[in-house]
Amino acid sequence: MDCPSEENLIRMKLDGISNIVNLDFDIPNRKLTVFYNGKINQIEKSVIELNLGGKKLSTEQTDQAKFKEYANQKKLLWSVLAINFAFFIIEITTGIISKSIGLVADSLDMLADSFVYGISLLAVGGTQIKKKKVAKLAGYFQITLAIIGFVEVLRRFIGTEKLPDFSIMIFISILALIANGICIYVLQKSKNKEEAHMKASMIFTSNDVIINLGVIIAGLLVNWLNSSIPDLIIGTIVFVLIIQGAFRILKLSK
Repeated sequence: MDCPSEENLIRMKLDGISNIVNLDFDIPNRKLTVFYNGKINQIEKSVIELNLGGKKLSTEQTDQAKFKEYANQKKLLWSVLAINFAFFIIEITTGIISKSIGLVADSLDMLADSFVYGISLLAVGGTQIKKKKVAKLAGYFQITLAIIGFVEVLRRFIGTEKLPDFSIMIFISILALIANGICIYVLQKSKNKEEAHMKASMIFTSNDVIINLGVIIAGLLVNWLNSSIPDLIIGTIVFVLIIQGAFRILKLSK
């Protein structure tokens, strides 16, 4: 290996070999340590087929099951999970109190994110196949949540609801916007942010920033127009964004 591009090439080549547990690249010394279960034949063959001058140096048995990069990933994911679940509680409570479907929708999105981060924690240290399966599960979960949300928006549109409290909508959404900004910063610190389950986490959090801004605008319009329609509209948009994010994640899982 001469550069990081060759590292990516090797990773793509070995992607899908289920018995690989971890890849440890030492670029300066042009050395790759593969932690695996079972036989090495397919792994060795795949590396040689790249024509990078690769060859097997040695094999040895090890009891190592935990890796530093996995510990870092788990720490980051636990941090964003805690932030998202805390804001789910805050937003679902204030959403009900303020009669805002926008806040309720955002709270459900935060709950979905919490589940996604929890699922991603299960994927840390797993094979690429497992990580892509996790991303697929996360995508389907988001679609299910969005369908439930659309039903609630329709119910509120047909029924008679009190005017949402715009001040609560704006204040809580500003706090959520700050929290999601912190989550994006934390996730960006991960060295493994290109893996499917980590990309899924980034997509969800990026959507959240857009949603927070939308709820703030809806709150301003509710006050200006003295109507709950802007709140219902942002609720609908939130669930559309959730579905779009879900399809992007399902694409990553292929």
